[in-house]
Amino acid sequence: MREFPRNQRLGNQVLRTLNELLTIETKDPRLKMVSFNSVDLSRDLSVARIHFIMLDPDSDPLSVQEGLDRASGFLRGRLGRELKVRHVPELRFFHDNSAAEAQRISGLIDGALEPKKIDELQ
Repeated sequence: MREFPRNQRLGNQVLRTLNELLTIETKDPRLKMVSFNSVDLSRDLSVARIHFIMLDPDSDPLSVQEGLDRASGFLRGRLGRELKVRHVPELRFFHDNSAAEAQRISGLIDGALEPKKIDELQ
């Protein structure tokens, strides 16, 4: 499917603005170590799928998800004022665990290479 330039522009603007709002405006302690890493807008720009990562790997993604869902009305209202668009997309948040998965795979690779190093030393 072809991506539309307006869709990409608005998605980038939404991502940048939401990260600023999350850092400066939110007071919920569950959202302090969270960052948004991508936004996927529907073709009609009515729904924004926002993917977030947790900077603290020990945080519970479900509590962060609840905090984001609770703050979605506030974030959507502020987003509308910042972007000056007629229709602000509905915000839907999804946890992106690709960083944690990459760390897990890296640990597996390091563990697999460890016995070879011991064999080489003997």
